[in-house]
Amino acid sequence: MSFFNSIFGSSENSEAPKSKVNWTELTDLLQLMEIEAISNEKPVVIFKHSTRCSISRMALKQFEREYDLEDVVDAYFLDLIAYRDISNEIAHKFGVYHESPQLILIKNGKAVYDVSHSDIDADALKSKV
Repeated sequence: MSFFNSIFGSSENSEAPKSKVNWTELTDLLQLMEIEAISNEKPVVIFKHSTRCSISRMALKQFEREYDLEDVVDAYFLDLIAYRDISNEIAHKFGVYHESPQLILIKNGKAVYDVSHSDIDADALKSKV
């Protein structure tokens, strides 16, 4: 493993620990209607991740290590490089300014909490759920 991979992580997942988050990949605009509907019964979190950004990768890994809301929150993961149109629609539909990385909490069809970069924290999310 190279020096940079040991700091920032490798694109290969063979050595990565399994995530504590049971992510649902967000790959279709229609899923936003699903998220809105689910959020009326259970909070939903969306993690917007840039696969080209080491800061985003570090925020994601830290969030996944701290996460312990599996039965409380439904979690969606967006690769915003591959699905920029969905990222743009999230900003429009939920009234949040686009950032990356970004964590958005949806309750009752509305974004009630959104943070970016070093402010992404699983414990802080827990206090908002």
